[in-house]
Amino acid sequence: MTPFALDHLETLRAIVDEGTFEAAAQRLHMTQSAVSQRIKSLERTAGQVLLQRTTPVVPTAAGDVVLRYARQVQLLAADTAAELGHGSRGGASDAGAPPPSLALAVNADSLATWFLDALASLPAEVPVVFDIRREDEERTTTLLRQGDVLAAVTSTREAIQGCTSEALGTMRYRAVASPGYVDRWLGGVPSIGRVDATPMLSFDRNDDLQRGFLRRALGYDPRPPRHYVPSSSDFVRAVGLGLGWALLPDQQSADDLASGRLVELSPGDVVDVGLWWQRWTLASPLLDRVSAAVRAGAAEALLPPS
Repeated sequence: MTPFALDHLETLRAIVDEGTFEAAAQRLHMTQSAVSQRIKSLERTAGQVLLQRTTPVVPTAAGDVVLRYARQVQLLAADTAAELGHGSRGGASDAGAPPPSLALAVNADSLATWFLDALASLPAEVPVVFDIRREDEERTTTLLRQGDVLAAVTSTREAIQGCTSEALGTMRYRAVASPGYVDRWLGGVPSIGRVDATPMLSFDRNDDLQRGFLRRALGYDPRPPRHYVPSSSDFVRAVGLGLGWALLPDQQSADDLASGRLVELSPGDVVDVGLWWQRWTLASPLLDRVSAAVRAGAAEALLPPS
């Protein structure tokens, strides 16, 4: 097979990241027709269709394979340029060019509590910007498998093909509600046994944490009314305002529990979610440094791995 041209790989990355050929053309300072020609040439080289021409554009199975390769080339180019004392852009060294962008996937609760602090701990001389994709911890590996990200915080222990997996720690959740909620809906008695038909909070429609807790606690599968609040900080605020009860990580609830602004509905009954760091098995000093920062941040913020 003919080697892939670097500018064609850069174009593939841009289209997938931006979602459309038009947006990719603007990012690359090219015409849309030139972008289309590059992708057609890349598909001829691969011998397969790489992109579904939908809105947004979606890679095919073959496109996922080439996209992973394209991101690996980008990362290796950035590492090489850094070692030579140059910037990097689009796979070629270029002094003064913008720093490389690393795409990472992380769950909302980690993003809201400890993950950004870990990234911020990197020294200023480390040349990198981050493209963070927020996704449920059970689904972040899908982004890894598709080649959308280089590394991910995930609840999946088993490493996916082409990646390594290391334990970060445990995030502990407790069922909590506001005192006002307890008075209004539970007759003043904070008990998980009373919430099978009272309002509950969920992050989104993929969030099964609360219902799973109820199934275990009650022995059956109730379907209480649910509020959907797809923002971690607003989710916590919604609990405090009494819209519903929910499971919150200790990092977001400990102070309010201590002050009485929240009450625990099932004291001592916790949900522990193990988190892992999965990253591509690619020799990259830059990815190594980011991984070390994430590892250190998790060690400080999370409970030890169970």
